[in-house]
Amino acid sequence: MYAEPRCFMASAEVPGAGLPHDRHARMAARRAFVELKQVFVAAVEPLPGRQGDWLRQQIRAAEEPMDLWLLRAPVMQALSARDEATSRWRTRLRKSLHTLFPDSDVPVTTGFGAFA
Repeated sequence: MYAEPRCFMASAEVPGAGLPHDRHARMAARRAFVELKQVFVAAVEPLPGRQGDWLRQQIRAAEEPMDLWLLRAPVMQALSARDEATSRWRTRLRKSLHTLFPDSDVPVTTGFGAFA
């Protein structure tokens, strides 16, 4: 009894599956997600209280870019203070989100408050 060798041929159903360019694309996407997650973690690190704790827990549990996309409004709301530091974090978060979601700009104002 011999084990079947793995089939490394690209299938007609999934063109390019397993080829180097596909792996590089997945690695680049993962790297972009990790960088975005690091920006989110750093932005909410100084937030006090239960809201800060909840946001940190949710961000750490994020496994995909969409998880962070769904957290953008609560994070922006938590960073709604008008000081220079929170303004820089909001700008950095918008730019980071734009790298993974280029067609979905974060609006300047939403129902969650102003993000000036």
